[in-house]
Amino acid sequence: MAVDVVASGEAPPGRLVGRWVPLLVVAIGLGFGLLVLLVRLHLEPVTNVDHGVVRELNEVVSPRPYLVDALHGTTRLGGRPVMLWLVGVAALLLLVRRRVRPAVYLLATTAGALLLDPSVKSLVGRLRPVVEAPVAIAPGNSFPSGHALGSMVVYGALLLVFLPAVRYRKLFTAAVALLVAAIGVTRIALGVHYLTDVLAGWLLGALWLSVTAYAFRLWRREAAHPAAPLDDGLEPTAAEAVEPAPDSGRPIPHRWVEATEILTGWGFTFGILYVVGYLLTNHTEDTWLGRFDDGVVRWLRTLRTPTLDDVSWVWSAAGDTRAILAISLVFCPIALAVWRQWRPVVFVVLTMLGELTLFLCTAASVQRDRPTVPQLDSPIPMSSFPSAHVAATMCVWVAIAVLVMGRVSSRWRWSAVVIAVVMPAGVALSRMYRGMNHPTDLLGAVILTALWVGLLCWVLRPNARAAPAAVRT
Repeated sequence: MAVDVVASGEAPPGRLVGRWVPLLVVAIGLGFGLLVLLVRLHLEPVTNVDHGVVRELNEVVSPRPYLVDALHGTTRLGGRPVMLWLVGVAALLLLVRRRVRPAVYLLATTAGALLLDPSVKSLVGRLRPVVEAPVAIAPGNSFPSGHALGSMVVYGALLLVFLPAVRYRKLFTAAVALLVAAIGVTRIALGVHYLTDVLAGWLLGALWLSVTAYAFRLWRREAAHPAAPLDDGLEPTAAEAVEPAPDSGRPIPHRWVEATEILTGWGFTFGILYVVGYLLTNHTEDTWLGRFDDGVVRWLRTLRTPTLDDVSWVWSAAGDTRAILAISLVFCPIALAVWRQWRPVVFVVLTMLGELTLFLCTAASVQRDRPTVPQLDSPIPMSSFPSAHVAATMCVWVAIAVLVMGRVSSRWRWSAVVIAVVMPAGVALSRMYRGMNHPTDLLGAVILTALWVGLLCWVLRPNARAAPAAVRT
């Protein structure tokens, strides 16, 4: 094969890459060095352009709150929490699929970007822009933009790793490039970076990405793997491994039938919750149940101590929106990587969407007041029935327990059941201790979880194995 290639006068792909990648790295490095020099010299034309762009964009953005919200939402996609989550989940997926080299590449590339950003900022020492109507605040120095650098490196590295599993590669590459560009533009529009800061971030990110990609190709060559064009990604042979669920087929075979059943069950569940909440709100004030509700919360108030206050805050935080979202965002990728099916992910997503909509609709309809004791948390303009913290905690952990018990054969699977009992119990006790919910509010959370999760288990059969595409009709 090597003789045929040489005889035909065509260089193999690896040799072509070996020629143009060093040139590209040098060109990008020169562009970044030129920007550093221009910024350090404080040349008036560059300074005027930087200040003029920031000023003009601030005049356009600051009077429009909807535009500010859109920019903040976009710029978060380039923040460290989102990108570290993406890299962590992707690396975990690769390790589960036994693709160590791409996982090491992702982690090393990301770690390098995390070190480059503060190092270059401290060396240049450029202050951030000062605008007439600030709409965002960012700490530290300005040059280069950490969001522009990080998004270029992280999204570029993810693109190179998962490109072998992408069907429409040009479209996917264009979408990633558009996202990186949009994140950089938001930093200027929010008035926290100059134009040259963002350009420098892109150039430095592209430089680091090119160096690490070329090093990875040399690593593969040393391991006697054949060279391949970058259009096929860094590891073309890993196409099946990096594909999320190659053999799962359609997660819901009869989706219109299942959708009708789920919507009907949602309405039935909401009706039961509304009736129970209405009765508790309007017909238990002078009954034994009403006295029990108030008595339990008042008794827990007498047990308050600074230590228990701190412990209850931790338990309560375990059931808030951020914690539940974090649990879902960690479990779903792991489930997808291990079981290679979309059905468990769809089950968890529908569980949490249904819980959220059922709580919001029930709370808006019932409008039950919170207990009449001093509350340790900030007053929330939301009904006490059902308890949102307890319902979300029960739904997510019960859904996880259902999947683990049906798919894991090890005896450790019972730990999921224990967690599904302990976590909601701790959150429920903390919410009553902090004066945020009545005991009967917890009953609403139990009804919601039992009916909704039970309905989804019956309709979706989350532990069923999808038939191969060749067998399904």
